Amino acid sequence: MPTTILGLDIGGANLKAATADKHAVTVPFALWKQPDRLPAALAEMVANFPDVTEFAVTMTGELCDCYETKREGVNAILDAVEIAAKQRAIRVWSTDCGFVSVAEARREHMKVAASNWHALATFAGRLAPSEGGLLLDIGSTTTDIIPLTQGVPHTHGTTDAGRLAAQELVYAGVRRTPISAVFHDRIASEYFASTQDVYLVLGLLEEESANRETADNRPATVEFALSRLARMLGADRETLDEEAIIAFATRVHGQLLGQIVGAARAVYYDSKVVPELHSLIVSGAGEFLARRVVEKAFPEFSVSKIISLNEVLGPVVSACAPAYALAVLAAETHA
Repeated sequence: MPTTILGLDIGGANLKAATADKHAVTVPFALWKQPDRLPAALAEMVANFPDVTEFAVTMTGELCDCYETKREGVNAILDAVEIAAKQRAIRVWSTDCGFVSVAEARREHMKVAASNWHALATFAGRLAPSEGGLLLDIGSTTTDIIPLTQGVPHTHGTTDAGRLAAQELVYAGVRRTPISAVFHDRIASEYFASTQDVYLVLGLLEEESANRETADNRPATVEFALSRLARMLGADRETLDEEAIIAFATRVHGQLLGQIVGAARAVYYDSKVVPELHSLIVSGAGEFLARRVVEKAFPEFSVSKIISLNEVLGPVVSACAPAYALAVLAAETHA
């Protein structure tokens, strides 16, 4: 029987799965709210791939505060994968040496914790095989800034703590980041709105009337986003007009853009870890923002040379890019 490998990327807010032939699924799942349901949620997602014979796994969900330590989180996630896998083979991605067994992943838990960025960069590096490159992946929650040398990830940090210190990880994205974490000038220090609201009212994210993963549990639509943003200013839709709210959203966008631009320049230029920049790869739910970062951070770089994973893989697979990368990398080890 031929081997069919399913890549799994298990995050704190979403579960993602993909095969090397570009069958991909994303399932919203608030792990921190219901950790006991993870085995069942994984089993339901895996059921969409009945021909799978092997699993390739990465994770970021171990950081959730439902786990006392990362060690506990890694082990709980691996337990859930083993239940969903039903004795099928499992390999886990390590930032140290690629795929390892579940037993080794448990022994060296810090090398598999939050390792999805490394799997994605290892795959994306083939799009930047010579000289220096940079992968800028902006997601719903975080931004990864990953230097590449001759197509290989070349970072100062490998853990969340190390990457935050090096600015290679920016804990801000285009959906789940509270406004008060990005913008501090005369606003409410309360979770009344998120960056998703900013990009909804600016027309850079599409409305999702069925999505209630918002600050007030009302739909992710422009109308409700305007209300949420007004509240950040101590106002409401009766006391603040739409033009003023959009102006506020524009200022928040500018602040987030500047934060990521500064980090991108620091990672590439200040650290001096890679040679001349020849390739820039953008990806993630916030690829639209990544393109603007490139324009501001690297004005000398021709925008026409930007490589888009959304265009290379298609939007559905690109949304599951680390899971797809795992499936491809694992399949290549069988070849």
